[in-house]
Amino acid sequence: MDLQLSERTVLVTGGSSGVGLATVAALLDEGARIVTCARRLDTLEKALADIGADSDRVHAVSCDVRTKDEVAAVVEAGVRRFGGLDGVVNNAGQSRMLGLADATLEDFRDELDLKFSSVLNTMDAALPHLKRSDAAAVVTINAVLARQPEPRLATTSAARAGLLNLTKTMALEFAEAGIRVNSVCLGLIDTGQWRRRYDAARSELSFAAWERELAEDRGIALGRFGTADEVA
Repeated sequence: MDLQLSERTVLVTGGSSGVGLATVAALLDEGARIVTCARRLDTLEKALADIGADSDRVHAVSCDVRTKDEVAAVVEAGVRRFGGLDGVVNNAGQSRMLGLADATLEDFRDELDLKFSSVLNTMDAALPHLKRSDAAAVVTINAVLARQPEPRLATTSAARAGLLNLTKTMALEFAEAGIRVNSVCLGLIDTGQWRRRYDAARSELSFAAWERELAEDRGIALGRFGTADEVA
């Protein structure tokens, strides 16, 4: 199926692993040109090499998306290299295990910076360029926590809810410029953070059995986590 992404330029934040990396791979398969960033450039470059990414079609840079000037520099560099910007995938940010009783105001600020302010920074830099595209689109990777908060995920749930509201507002306000904005709210996806949670749980079960038990507890009919490739 042709997704009409050939020669389109897409910015993917958090592109070094998980859903971000899978999205980069899927977009490259469709012929898109990619601007992507992560905090550690060495990790990002290795991940791109592992998927066989064509360096002529990928502009990879180090960036902390919580820092507005760094994000602006990434966008401008990508536009200079590829001539424009047609899409953005806001992907940075993993869930943080922390109960409400243990969370400080600073913990909430940290989560909001990573999951909410980072999107504001990205869209502030990208919007002028998206307005010049004839097929602009934005996708924000979020989580079901935005609608269904869970115990020990207080700070993440609050930030995710704010991000969902922000994404809806962007969809309404950017529509007049012809920019489509959508949110993808993920459930249980087999990425590195779930592997780390399994290790931390010190379960006697194998990962596959632990995954199946958790998936069934959440009412997932397939009895397993989703995959990053399925999301992409």
